[in-house]
Amino acid sequence: MCGRFALTATPDQTAALLGLAELEDFPARYNIAPTQPVLMTLAGPPRAPGSNLPNRQAMLVRWGLIPAWVKDTREFPLLFNARSEAAVEKASFKAAMRHRRALVPASGFYEWRQTAGKKGQPYWIRPKHGGLVAFAGLVETCAEPGGSEMDTGAILTVQANANIAHIHDRMPVVISREDFDRWLDCRTQEPRDVADLLKPARPDFFEAIPVSDLVNKVANTGPEIQERGVVGPEPEKVRRQKPGADDSQMTLF
Repeated sequence: MCGRFALTATPDQTAALLGLAELEDFPARYNIAPTQPVLMTLAGPPRAPGSNLPNRQAMLVRWGLIPAWVKDTREFPLLFNARSEAAVEKASFKAAMRHRRALVPASGFYEWRQTAGKKGQPYWIRPKHGGLVAFAGLVETCAEPGGSEMDTGAILTVQANANIAHIHDRMPVVISREDFDRWLDCRTQEPRDVADLLKPARPDFFEAIPVSDLVNKVANTGPEIQERGVVGPEPEKVRRQKPGADDSQMTLF
């Protein structure tokens, strides 16, 4: 799953990856957590003939998707992840899978390996050759009490590849640059047409760096949380997920 990630690239670097004309200035973010604002990119409105403007638009959404049909958001679980294998069928995600697929720029993400101790060993997982990646995301607009609207989103996950599975059994879906247009095209590409993109990154794509438990606290937001830490003891046994368990619920570890 993906419960924390980072975006430390500059606005210009991020705009270049996403094919945007420009982005407003923003600081490096080393510890992005659910309920915080997250940058996502969707397909823009149809362009006029001859226009050279980008066909994508960026927006800030609350990380934690709330379907449009939810009446009381206070009693709805925090859906910051969506299992890609079932998203098209689940009531919470199927509308967004059909109409509002998005890209989530990231420098990498964090995951925790459960150890013999009480706390898991955190890892900073980043592209092995550096640079940015784009996770597959979903966006939904919900109505808040009082009539206002709020844009919300989730990150799609998939079974972890061989390089990450010893840390956690899930990982975010990475969309390759050459597939951006197809993933974002919700006008002509139905969910079944982009299902082949919902796969683990190749095993040599990411590198996992053990870090200290500073990342556990959302209040810690500096680059020091990505410094290499001490690896804890090997787990006594592999955690097994209960049948029917859903990693889209409010769980970080």
